[in-house]
Amino acid sequence: MARSSGPAPRPTVRASETKLSRHLHGAVELKAGPLEAFKLARRAFLAGEQIDMGAISKALDVDRATLFRWLGNRDQLITEVIWSFAEPAWRRALDAASGTGSARVAEVLARWIEDIAGAEFFRAYLRREPARALRLLTTSDGLHQQRVLDIIEELLCSEPDLTFPLPVRDFAYVITRIAESFLYSDLITGATPDASKASITIGTLLGVEKP
Repeated sequence: MARSSGPAPRPTVRASETKLSRHLHGAVELKAGPLEAFKLARRAFLAGEQIDMGAISKALDVDRATLFRWLGNRDQLITEVIWSFAEPAWRRALDAASGTGSARVAEVLARWIEDIAGAEFFRAYLRREPARALRLLTTSDGLHQQRVLDIIEELLCSEPDLTFPLPVRDFAYVITRIAESFLYSDLITGATPDASKASITIGTLLGVEKP
């Protein structure tokens, strides 16, 4: 995921809503307060620091109730910050991939997984809050996995000639879990994360022949 201290472009995918996402996506008027709070949180995350609601509240001279009204709770804010890096990385992968069919799908996924795996600020977050990260990124407690499922399902459906052994949503879920297993393997099994293993496994699942 590329480093950028400014706010991410408004995402094209609106899989799951939070209080903050409604501001960022234009569902409600984008006001200075929520945007500034988001910028502070994103800047801290990028610097490898913990997102501190108290520090954001103090920096903006607002009370906790106002901050919660803008952003939701801390978990929701972290989800939006992570998605602000993950979604542009997805769009870059879509733009860079070539070919058609299963080969294109596999390439998009490989590029995206490599991008995420190579972001040191993201790895720093996983090391800093491993239990919370797994819960927010890989379970229904957070919205991140739902969003990942949505974009992968959309990618699969964008190739009309492809057929799958499962309903497309279920197949997207299988791909998502494979990616998670290798991206977060240090937290799950203690093994070193390896994006290439995820890419190889997903490519095999899609029937892509090795070059």
